[in-house]
Amino acid sequence: MENFDVFVPEKEAFGHYFTNAAIKFSKIINKNPVEFAEELAKRIKINEPDFFEKIEVLPPGFMNFWLSPKVFQNELKEILKKKSNYGKPVRQSKDKKIQIEFVSANPTGPLTLANGRGGFFGDVLANILEFCGYKVEREYYVNDTGNQIITLGKSLSTAAGLIPWEENFYQGDYIKDWAKKNSVLIKKYKNNYLKIGQSAAKDFLASIKKTLIKDSKIRFDRFTSENRHIHKKNFTKKALAIFEKSKLTYKKDGALWLKTTQFGDDKDRVLITSDGFPTYFLADAGHYLETKKRGFNHKINIMGPDHYGFVKRIQATAKIMGFKNSEIIITQAVRLIRKGQVLKMSKRKGEFVAFGDLVSEIGADVARFFFLTHSPETHMDFNLDLAKERSMKNPVYYAQYAAVRCQGIIKKAGRQTTKHKSQINLNLLNTKEDIHLIKTLARFPETVEETVRKLSPQTLVHYSFELAREFHNFYEKEKVVGEEKNLASARLALITATLIIFKNIFSLLGISLPRKM
Repeated sequence: MENFDVFVPEKEAFGHYFTNAAIKFSKIINKNPVEFAEELAKRIKINEPDFFEKIEVLPPGFMNFWLSPKVFQNELKEILKKKSNYGKPVRQSKDKKIQIEFVSANPTGPLTLANGRGGFFGDVLANILEFCGYKVEREYYVNDTGNQIITLGKSLSTAAGLIPWEENFYQGDYIKDWAKKNSVLIKKYKNNYLKIGQSAAKDFLASIKKTLIKDSKIRFDRFTSENRHIHKKNFTKKALAIFEKSKLTYKKDGALWLKTTQFGDDKDRVLITSDGFPTYFLADAGHYLETKKRGFNHKINIMGPDHYGFVKRIQATAKIMGFKNSEIIITQAVRLIRKGQVLKMSKRKGEFVAFGDLVSEIGADVARFFFLTHSPETHMDFNLDLAKERSMKNPVYYAQYAAVRCQGIIKKAGRQTTKHKSQINLNLLNTKEDIHLIKTLARFPETVEETVRKLSPQTLVHYSFELAREFHNFYEKEKVVGEEKNLASARLALITATLIIFKNIFSLLGISLPRKM
């Protein structure tokens, strides 16, 4: 069976919607696509005379559709009726569980901008999936043991003046500050660098949680400790047993390897080194097994730009562990632009703008909206000057101001239009601006569906900007207050529906709806 697409054209001259269905299906029946499109158009007009205002066929077989005003007016009634439930799928996936793992930055220091980008992305993706009826667990996987924690302990010992500095050590004021405040602890544990590192990691994780949860309004359901939840509960050993039972392991050069090349990886990966130590990869496998044992068959893992090489091996692990669905989304790097200049950043050297500092400077709403505007797979230039601007040039201000205008009109016009809902004549909403606004409102459900299908929160962000543009245009050309009473009541219903959609969008995006600006 051929699949076909339905598109929203950039210009209404090509319809409210257009489709390539006739082109696709004409291949099956071996018919001229234009002739087949014209036949379909005639049948549709006969069967749905009130639904479509116009159907046009264009070579090589595209069908352009214009819906009747009545269709949009009826959809407006649905928005007013369903309110916060408008846009939810009719058949919700209440029985489906999904775990989304995101951020999961090593607790070796403050969060970077890339960490924050993944944080907002994961949070909003979880919101949208929950809106569509999925049971979602939001997980932060804490790498609180291993070489990176030992390196952290050595870095702090260097800052305390106990051992010489090495090239791979962590640097920055936060290292010096912690070492100064905890000099007694560092001297107490001396060469036990893992213990020192874990003590610092605990404090850094507390700071990370504050940045994410309190300051950025990013929600997590579970912080999974590699040390407590994976190693101490023997999930690494259990994962290794599954690999060996599947006959996917072999020994080479004294190390134990997994045949990840059978799953598309460019080379096999080491599970246990020649000196007997389990690798990070084996710990990750234990983590996936622990997730599976807790009843999840679907996992979405959002990772940073330095994890491209991990994708195939992790997908191999997910398949071996029995996951039905496993997606990995890699977020690209972020460059911070201030006054046209790129700020250089290096977490290892301590020369970077921390995510928490950015949120403190511009606010969580602006940071969230800016990060979500871009697809995670694209590199991003974060324009700090634009983010701080309080004008219509700022996209989040532009969207929020549209919602604020809605509230202002409702407050002012509500005193003058007292008609009962059943008495409101929505047929009066027939101007170009009325229909354009309703049409945009009516696209909210399909936007939600597309966002879930593509796992793309930026789709919803772009829609919010488009809706704001349509509303601002409507605001400039049409009026409610001072209009004839029946039309004023109908327009007030339209404004109310617009505010409902903005509330739904902002709720999903985790952005506040100000009362005034």
